[in-house]
Amino acid sequence: MLIKLDVLEKIKSGEITLQFRRWRRRSVKPGGTLKTKVGYLQIGEITPISADDVTDADAARAGLGDRAGFLAWLETMKPGELDRIEVSYLGETRDG
Repeated sequence: MLIKLDVLEKIKSGEITLQFRRWRRRSVKPGGTLKTKVGYLQIGEITPISADDVTDADAARAGLGDRAGFLAWLETMKPGELDRIEVSYLGETRDG
C-alpha cells in the first residue's frame, strides 16, 4: 500500500485515521503493520465498502475533505474492490 509522504505525516500526527483503497488484491491485513518513510503504521479494521456508503465524516478522516473530495479521488483510481481501512501511527519501530 503506497501512501504519499504528506498523507503519512498526517497519519503520524493523528490528523488522518482512515484510508480508502481500490485494488484487485489486498496488500495489508487487519492487525498488521506497514513500514513507511515515517515509521510503522498499525492497520486496523478493513471493511469492503461501496462508494455510495462513504460519508462526509469518512472522507474527512481520510484527509479528502468531504464526500465530493472522496469521489474526485476515486475517479483517479484504477478499477477494483474498494476498502475502508483504519490506520494509526505505531512508531519508528514496530514496538512503538
